[in-house]
Amino acid sequence: MGLQPLEFSDCYLDSPWFRERVRAHEAELEKTNKFIKDLLKDGKNLIAATKNLSAAQRKFAHSLRDFKFEFIGDAETDDERYIDASLHEFSNFLKNLEEQREILALSVTETLIKPLERFRKEQLGAVKEEKKKFDKETEKNYSLLEKHLNLSAKKKEIQLQEADNQVEQNRKHFYELSLEYVCKLQEIQERKKFECVEPVLSFFQGLFTFYHQGYELAKDFSHYKMALQINIQNTRNRFEGTRSEVEELMNKIRRNPQEHKRANHNTMEGYLYVQEKRPAPFGSSWVKHYCTYRKETKKFTMIPFEHRSGGKAGDGELFILTYCTKRNVDTIDRRFCFDLESSDRPGAPVTMQAFSEEDRKLWMEALDGKEALFINLNKANAKQEGSAQLDKIGFTLIKKCISAVETRGINDQGLYRVVGVSSKVQRLLSLLMDAKTCNEVDLENSVDWEVKTITSAMKQYLRSLPEPLMTYELHGEFIIPAKSGSPESRVNAVHFLVHKLPEKNKEMLDILVKHLANVSKHAKRNLMTVANLGVVFGPTLMRPQEETVAAIMDLKFQNIVVEILIENHEKIFKTLPDVTFPESISMSVSPPNAPPRQSRRQGQRIKRPLAVYNLCLELDDADSHSSPKDDTPTGSMDSLSSQSPTPVLSSSPPGLLDRNHLIMDSRDLADWTTNLSGQSRSSMVSWMNTPCTNPVATNTVPSDFSFPNPSTGGDRAVESIAHRKARAVYPCEAEHSSELSFQTGAIFEDVQFSREPGWLEGTLNGKRGLIPQNYVQFL
Repeated sequence: MGLQPLEFSDCYLDSPWFRERVRAHEAELEKTNKFIKDLLKDGKNLIAATKNLSAAQRKFAHSLRDFKFEFIGDAETDDERYIDASLHEFSNFLKNLEEQREILALSVTETLIKPLERFRKEQLGAVKEEKKKFDKETEKNYSLLEKHLNLSAKKKEIQLQEADNQVEQNRKHFYELSLEYVCKLQEIQERKKFECVEPVLSFFQGLFTFYHQGYELAKDFSHYKMALQINIQNTRNRFEGTRSEVEELMNKIRRNPQEHKRANHNTMEGYLYVQEKRPAPFGSSWVKHYCTYRKETKKFTMIPFEHRSGGKAGDGELFILTYCTKRNVDTIDRRFCFDLESSDRPGAPVTMQAFSEEDRKLWMEALDGKEALFINLNKANAKQEGSAQLDKIGFTLIKKCISAVETRGINDQGLYRVVGVSSKVQRLLSLLMDAKTCNEVDLENSVDWEVKTITSAMKQYLRSLPEPLMTYELHGEFIIPAKSGSPESRVNAVHFLVHKLPEKNKEMLDILVKHLANVSKHAKRNLMTVANLGVVFGPTLMRPQEETVAAIMDLKFQNIVVEILIENHEKIFKTLPDVTFPESISMSVSPPNAPPRQSRRQGQRIKRPLAVYNLCLELDDADSHSSPKDDTPTGSMDSLSSQSPTPVLSSSPPGLLDRNHLIMDSRDLADWTTNLSGQSRSSMVSWMNTPCTNPVATNTVPSDFSFPNPSTGGDRAVESIAHRKARAVYPCEAEHSSELSFQTGAIFEDVQFSREPGWLEGTLNGKRGLIPQNYVQFL
């Protein structure tokens, strides 16, 4: 579980739990600041310590390996997990470079030192300044409030009103500062990932240039580097979308805090001053408590909490409320007071003081007190439903807009990113949503309506629906598979859930996603990759029912769901899901007697990364399955092992990765792929199929099957098992794109030993990949 989101509405409650969450965010930023300081120090040592290069590299590697980013929410996207793991991968890369003793002087000041120093001073430093202001304003606000509450009710009315106004202005200023501080905290938490990793990535790119002896290693690393660049770009894009949503929510709450209170089980909650009587002649004292009340159970809870004493909460007290009455100023020398009586202490009322008359009215209403005034706090919460509906007019609107976009603007750069003029968009929507004028509007041939106006009208219509296209009911179910599971299980989950949508919703979604898939095919011209379309349409198709920071943090997973829909449109909408889906996509858990899977990370590190291994498998399959004229481009590294065997080399520009349709200029990848032909490709496949240098021992292989041993005719042993079949004796869920998922009883074809110790290579349903050796039995 990562850091909990900081809700803007909690700024107005300023509860102990809110303060705890704020301190957790502050501690995480302090840890990040310390990490950056250490990283900068180690980087400078690496430049200067040419005589002690190995020691400096080892220290730098340890700094990278030991740090891990904390995230907001309950899950990370694949891109964020990849970014988090990148520091560990960088550490492993440095360990391999320890063999290189000779090094040229590296100039990394511009690529590593300055960006990290700038981020630490400008971003983390700004947070520290905001924290000082926030702590200072907290002290000032509650001191002034306590002083104000001590004013005698017998003072002149004009003096009391003046004091009330002063306190209210100071409170508003405190809430403004609290909102800005919370927004800044969460922005830095999200920003730090790519702001810290990008300089490190640039540093490694510089290392490749100066290490001639590490040239081969750099080529192997280029696949990982490119994937990380895509992950960083995706994370940055999602961050920009999330930040705008967070700022919009903050401004909404700033304008009217009462309308955006979060729904929870408490009928009322907030701070109250509780009168604690002392023995004569000491009188009484007033202690601030955070109080909660549940009307259903009549349970009233009080927790003493003082902001100025370091925010330490005392022991709470719980009692059952019996009645509540208002206290008049003629019976007590304080304003805004009321009495509570509990069932366990009859006849001994507890006097409490609210912060204002309005606050007392709210408490009196919630507690069913005498003279309570009814105030409907939720009257503004009922959102007005737009006139947009999933009816014949709505389908006509979407189809006309899609036809116009595909006819006139499919290649426009930033399609769906560039927004139209608001007045024109509203005018077009009013025409299209009117049955009398809808058919008269000619979007394909008229120059009156720009493409950006048409696309904005489409998005506005979808946002105006009373319920998002993918429904509130299934919102959480769509998010769950996007947070975990293998790529195949995610697709199956979304496939299943799409067919649970109402028929009109599914039909409209089919039309829209088919169009978005067509848009993504023109990404080379319009720059709208699948990832970019996910950022645009995630919040539109899957808006949450309640606007909170936690919901906004799930935007990145909404984007992933939309990406899955676009990339797998044909399967999801043209085929029926497996009726046994809930069982089939659940994570395969090995039975009690199943052997543990041997990690590929154990033993001696294989210097060729898995991405190269996957590519070799695809090349091997391409040579045996495709014709020489087949030049269909393949997808990203994920698709290299998860798609059906297709040739990797294509006539498309190098670096065009189909998974995100992100065009990248990588000379290393272009040179590497263009050299993979003829003898090179054959030698690579031959290298991958060479038996391991270390014999592998296992207890699950039949006794008549011998393992290869280089010293005793290992080549003949490997040749003897070529094209053998094997049957799965345990179910297995793939943990990497190069592995195969299977159920008990699955039959594998053409089983061979892998270069990975403890693993086999095999083919299942036309897909080739790795199989845990102790999960199968040879036939």
